[in-house]
Amino acid sequence: MYCVVKLKQLVCMVVVLCLLAGAGLYLCRRMDAHMADTQAAEQTEAQAGPSDDSTASPAAEPQTAAPSASPEKKDFIKWVDFDVPYEAMNAALQYDIQSQQEAVKLNWVDLLAYLGAKYGGTFTKYKESDLAALVEKLKGGTTIAELTRDMKYFGYYQKAYGAVLNGFVGPYRIQKPIENSTETQWVDTYGLKVFSPIAKGYYYNDFDDFGTARDYGFKRKHLGHDLMAQVGTPVVAVESGIIEAVGWNQYGGWRIGIRSFDGQRYYYYAHLRKNMPYNASVVEGATVKAGDVIGYVGRTGYSATENVNNITQPHLHFGMQLIFDESQKEGNNEIWIDCYQITKLLLKNKSTVVKNEATKEYSRVFDFMEPALEPFFNSPTPTE
Repeated sequence: MYCVVKLKQLVCMVVVLCLLAGAGLYLCRRMDAHMADTQAAEQTEAQAGPSDDSTASPAAEPQTAAPSASPEKKDFIKWVDFDVPYEAMNAALQYDIQSQQEAVKLNWVDLLAYLGAKYGGTFTKYKESDLAALVEKLKGGTTIAELTRDMKYFGYYQKAYGAVLNGFVGPYRIQKPIENSTETQWVDTYGLKVFSPIAKGYYYNDFDDFGTARDYGFKRKHLGHDLMAQVGTPVVAVESGIIEAVGWNQYGGWRIGIRSFDGQRYYYYAHLRKNMPYNASVVEGATVKAGDVIGYVGRTGYSATENVNNITQPHLHFGMQLIFDESQKEGNNEIWIDCYQITKLLLKNKSTVVKNEATKEYSRVFDFMEPALEPFFNSPTPTE
């Protein structure tokens, strides 16, 4: 009798195991079918899979809009994570500047793109010795094309980092004071030609707040960098360009949007001062020079009503948007990058300003000129 009971229990266990195995096989087949359908859909959308010029990261394949025979679809970068530290940018910048007096000219964007491809876009792996070794090879006669021939995503990083940094370095003219004189002179130079967004002599503090939570209106991530400063602190144009937006935004308060001449960078300056947010020269469509005073720190915003101070602590919200295609300018496809490390680099170049006591306006002391500005302003003659 005992054996019969045990046999029945064993048969029941076998039946249960068979049912479980059948269900598991069914679920696996359903999962395989779902994944196959998903892959097929992605391949249909991407035509031929991700481009070499797409976003590479350690955790995911690059993202680009895929090329297509259809005229409606274009090949452009859809996402950029810019995490290049100040130390790497500054070292690459110095190599670039120093090489202008040497036989082999180095390009700091190419240097950083090489490291980006080498590290998979994760600069936590950055070592200055890697950059020095690359420079040594280039100075030895090996070209960047030869060194990157087998780097699948170098082209992506070259375009992505170029979109961030291409307007930062190059030849320019600037006024400098003549020693033991109240006069100035124009000097031709090569180097960093962008400025800190806060004028020289004015203090601010900050931390890396990109991606922190915001809940006014709706829950979202902070897509900019906040520079905490006193109300009225002069705000400076980081890069030369065209003013695309001036006026009230319920999130940013009084704000200014400036587009770089190559169209790939959109600078957003927000929460400007109540009643007198802008420099008098600021109008939509105007051309601004890097280093020009464009407005004043305040705490406006978080209100559908204009000219309201609803921001608790006065600060400048500084944002930088990348645009590879005009479809990315506004909407769900916008690309905003973390500017914290960039603002560190910009501290190397601060614009000296002076206040007009009659008008209460600030303006730059030393004028500036670069090739892209020549169609809009008369080019001065250098004295050195």
